[in-house]
Amino acid sequence: MKQNVKKSFLFNLLVVLGLCVILYISFFATLHWLTKHGEEVKIPNVNGMDMNTAITTLHKMHFEVNLDSTFEPSFKPLVVLKQVPDTGSIVKEGRTVFLTINMLTPPKIPMPNVVNLSLRSAEMLLRNNKLLVGDTIYKPDIAAGAILEQRYKGQPIQPGDLVSQGSKISLVIGNGLGNTEWDVPDVTGLDVETAMITLNQYNVQPILVVADQLTQINDTSSAIIVNQEPRALDDKGAVNRMKMGSIITLTISQNPGKGDIQGKGQ
Repeated sequence: MKQNVKKSFLFNLLVVLGLCVILYISFFATLHWLTKHGEEVKIPNVNGMDMNTAITTLHKMHFEVNLDSTFEPSFKPLVVLKQVPDTGSIVKEGRTVFLTINMLTPPKIPMPNVVNLSLRSAEMLLRNNKLLVGDTIYKPDIAAGAILEQRYKGQPIQPGDLVSQGSKISLVIGNGLGNTEWDVPDVTGLDVETAMITLNQYNVQPILVVADQLTQINDTSSAIIVNQEPRALDDKGAVNRMKMGSIITLTISQNPGKGDIQGKGQ
């Protein structure tokens, strides 16, 4: 009886060992098929392709495709900006290729503030926000090289206003005072509104100062210019000159008397 049990145990053990050997050999024999060894392909270059064309190309080569998106203003909408794995990578069929696509509709962002920055700094800030520099307009101003104003579609745009990425932002830049000089115009006795129209022709920068701080200005545009600095004439009666972009200080009063107005060289 003991001999039969012993023979049965040895037989079963041999059977188990035999099955293990068969499974071991079968595994390695089919490993080539399971891993598709030798069935490797190169990733094609789909950068810059239209999204649909890129997907079709990859599907024909039995790749899976996963899409993401971002926005780059210098590229056309719906083109491939980036692919992972990169062009020429050796991978197995069925691998997933990740594509970053340029958005069809640019996202909106708050307009940054570039006023008072240099042109170079303004360009960098706009570029970092994926905005483009449009026209650059130079204007006589004491702040040479500084951004005086930012415009979108010809109109001033305030920091924080929403604007689409890829939009062109025009910049008004100070050009110094320049070499052009004018005779200082005499605007004393004029109301502020009329004086401003006159001064705009000379490209100068007016600053308004109230003649009497205790006197309230009810309507600035109708207030009267009672004095200005520089004046039209100097103390010797010679004509004063001023450069483009210079500052002219205007002293105003709401209802001045005739003796309050100081004109020319007075």
